[in-house]
Amino acid sequence: MPHLNIEFKAKSNRIEELESLLLQHNPQFIGEDHQVDTYFHVPAGRLKLREGNIENALIHYERENTASAKASHVLLYQHTPDKSLKDILTKTLGIKAVVDKRRKIYFIGNVKFHFDTVEGLGTFVEVEAIDKDGSIGAEKLQAQCHQYAALFGITEKDYCPVSYSDMILEKTK
Repeated sequence: MPHLNIEFKAKSNRIEELESLLLQHNPQFIGEDHQVDTYFHVPAGRLKLREGNIENALIHYERENTASAKASHVLLYQHTPDKSLKDILTKTLGIKAVVDKRRKIYFIGNVKFHFDTVEGLGTFVEVEAIDKDGSIGAEKLQAQCHQYAALFGITEKDYCPVSYSDMILEKTK
């Protein structure tokens, strides 16, 4: 079932400080994950296979590349790790990019926080306000993102308009 996220990603050299700020709000710590996201060639949106110790999912999403909190329409299939799934996707679609990262994951209610160290790119914070069933609405999700951007002191210049895969592809040009 598709769901709506309003989310932002920001480059930060202060992720330890930002994590400390979040800890003052008693978030639920999910854990620290080593994730490899393999992006595949698709005609619309983005398709990635996430392989981690905590999160394993096939994720398709469509989102505009804008430097702010933005809507992301997500289809998520959670699964147990299976090499044959990656083999099928690789053979049929071809690999577009691979993103290797260490991620600390927290939740406060419906809001998910990532503190990421991405190989070759640096450190980032991501905030995803998630509406899985349409009961929250885009306006409240947007307000939640603004609230946490303000808490973290995120400014316009900090926002990343593109995905990690786009940054990796740009870097390899």
